[in-house]
Amino acid sequence: MITIAVVLCGIVTTSPLVPKHENDENQNRWLRGNTHTHTLWSDGDAPPETAIAWYVDHGYDFLVLSDHNLVQTGERWFDVSDDGRLTPAKVDAVKQRFDDAPPELRVTEDGSQMRLRELDELKSMFDRPGAFVLIPGEEVTSSHRLAQIHINAINVDETIPPARGESVQGTLQANLDAITAWGRKNDRPVLAHLNHPNFRKSLAASNLAQMKGERFFEVYNGHRSVENERIGSRPSTEEMWDLAQIARLHGGAGDGGVLYGLATDDAHDHYETDAVSIPGRGWIMVRSDLHEPDAIVRAMLRGDFYASTGVTLDDVKSDSRSLSIDIRTEPGVTYTTDFVGAMQSDDGKTPEPKILAKSTLDPAVYEFTGDELYVRARVTSSRSHPRPYRAGDLEMAWTQPVRKASPPATADAPDQ
Repeated sequence: MITIAVVLCGIVTTSPLVPKHENDENQNRWLRGNTHTHTLWSDGDAPPETAIAWYVDHGYDFLVLSDHNLVQTGERWFDVSDDGRLTPAKVDAVKQRFDDAPPELRVTEDGSQMRLRELDELKSMFDRPGAFVLIPGEEVTSSHRLAQIHINAINVDETIPPARGESVQGTLQANLDAITAWGRKNDRPVLAHLNHPNFRKSLAASNLAQMKGERFFEVYNGHRSVENERIGSRPSTEEMWDLAQIARLHGGAGDGGVLYGLATDDAHDHYETDAVSIPGRGWIMVRSDLHEPDAIVRAMLRGDFYASTGVTLDDVKSDSRSLSIDIRTEPGVTYTTDFVGAMQSDDGKTPEPKILAKSTLDPAVYEFTGDELYVRARVTSSRSHPRPYRAGDLEMAWTQPVRKASPPATADAPDQ
């Protein structure tokens, strides 16, 4: 048997080499997508077809248009002006790109206008079986006093009005509940993810910990004003992830379930390569054997995805023995995998997050000791991000936290 060396809490051990698997239609099929994008329907700077086209051109498999407090339905005309968000040059670009389906224009007493295409039109233009699918969505945008509470509703095709509560947590939970209720009412799998918790210092790790019913948030958001990084004593979003995770899994906060992390663009600026919020900074890779919205959302709901800003993984596996990360390595690029988690102790004290092990190998394998509260992997490459959130950013990937799985039942050990 081939073995590899793994650094485990400072000790070099060996473990079986996990075989690579080919991406095919039924096994280990990863779909690349972004769940946070804005257009002229809200505060983006591009017509929806222009925004979608960038993702199609760059090999994405799915996209969510998440405009604020609306789904792209109903007739809406947008002013065309030299000093506005929709300029004549942008209209000309739409005409040229979509010459077989030109935009609808009109002239009023106040000037020229272009009709914004609706969701059904956009899906007809872009959806292609097995190649690309547009998933409907909305950024449900609420607040409590100065705290901004923005939650993306994925796979909803009707507008969900923002709710308000008597506290920050009450407002957050009311909106999560409204999104969940819409899914139940419409018999459709939906997902809600909390956006940019550090935006305007709105939320704390305790808010993430106390969420119930839905447990997804943006560990990485490509908008430069949202403060993913640690600033002073305020934790980074990744540090918040661990603090909230421990509060949920050890302290029973919220519904006690694992908290999952996404990477997104939050794209508003669709015409520049180095602006506040451009496409191509962060995305998720979802393992789904079907290329359609319900299947993609169901895969995410079971945690079968990872977040990325450039690193690609061929496989992520966990069982009762180990967590294995199979990296799609590239020549001349090095990769460091940090296995991050928390260890439980016999004295019942609250665990602290830490790096449990490091590996520079592929696959990178963490072997469970049995005392882990959870383990997740963070893979950092040596290659610079080509469209960085901050100068000096490297391409990375984050897997979802896992807990040691129980061994499968056998004939000698029947199910209980």
